[in-house]
Amino acid sequence: MPIVMDAEALNGFLHGVFEQVADDFIVESVTEEALTVRLRVSDKHLRPGGTISGPSMFGLADVAVYLAVLSKIGPQALAVTTNAGLDFLRKPAAGVDLIATCRLLKLGKVLAVGDVLIHSEGQPEPVARANMTYSIPPRKG
Repeated sequence: MPIVMDAEALNGFLHGVFEQVADDFIVESVTEEALTVRLRVSDKHLRPGGTISGPSMFGLADVAVYLAVLSKIGPQALAVTTNAGLDFLRKPAAGVDLIATCRLLKLGKVLAVGDVLIHSEGQPEPVARANMTYSIPPRKG
């Protein structure tokens, strides 16, 4: 399926619809095969011990799949997560952003399934892996 929304359009969508988190995430690239999004890590994303919190990594994975779906279907603010799984593989590097790469494994009329690998910036080994299913609202008209 061709790209309907590129990185610029997706970043603009986040700022228009999800202003409360838009400054945390930036879509870096969108291709036919994958979407890459960055979590700008700040103190609010850290847990005791100085590592990035699980909820922050979950949020990054969730946003990555959401945006990957929108990159293919256009601005559908009401697409929602219906299932999620997250494996924490290793401790993220301190003081660097997290980068998520999402591949859509299935994009149907009502469901989309995505796979996400999360890396600490500059590190080759993933820190987490997620799989998520999204429900796509019916198209009007």
